[in-house]
Amino acid sequence: METAAPSAVIVAIDGPSGTGKSSTSKAVAAKLGLRYLDTGAQYRAITWWMITNGVDTDDPHAIAVAAGKPSIVSGTDPAAPTITVDGLDAAGPIRTQEVTSKVSAVSAVPEVRTLITELQRSIAAEAARDADGIVVEGRDIGTTVLPDADLKVFLTASAEARAARRSGELRGKEVADLAATKEALIKRDAADSGRKTSPLAKAGDAVEVDTTELTLDQVIECVVTLVEEKRAGRK
Repeated sequence: METAAPSAVIVAIDGPSGTGKSSTSKAVAAKLGLRYLDTGAQYRAITWWMITNGVDTDDPHAIAVAAGKPSIVSGTDPAAPTITVDGLDAAGPIRTQEVTSKVSAVSAVPEVRTLITELQRSIAAEAARDADGIVVEGRDIGTTVLPDADLKVFLTASAEARAARRSGELRGKEVADLAATKEALIKRDAADSGRKTSPLAKAGDAVEVDTTELTLDQVIECVVTLVEEKRAGRK
């Protein structure tokens, strides 16, 4: 990574779905004047591209061959994060249930992870060089993508709490009952934690925050405090 600005801070926030990663990360970045990157959206974007271009998402070889074809661009403004694929706005399409059901398989392919990890590191390096820093959220940020991040946070929550939150995010035909949502989350946890390449895991030096009994505002305040303490310790 290129030389960072003296005041720049790199924050890695990891954890499974439904723990409040996205809402927390965006709010923390906005409060502290940092950039924001949703790495999960990038994996969803390449999955959506695979689906729309007829790539068999059950075939790791086919995925690997096609991995370098789409151009994925992530906007890092926490107030209005964007993501495009080959110049097309993908913010809506990547959130469908079809993409959700296939993203773990696509993201487990080593060639996909290598390409997306390089993209993520370049974005973080730019933020460290040209801005005050960045909050990067995902599943392997503290362990693989940015192991030298200034602060690593691992958000957790009970499966029940996560399922309730995720069900509340779904709309229309995709509204799922709580039991089905919980089952889907547990299945994805197993897939993400069990993959050979960059599995979902807590970094050894990460601060774990259990969000089960906390409001979103409390989680945000907790992480903001951790970042401010890290900044103060560097002065």
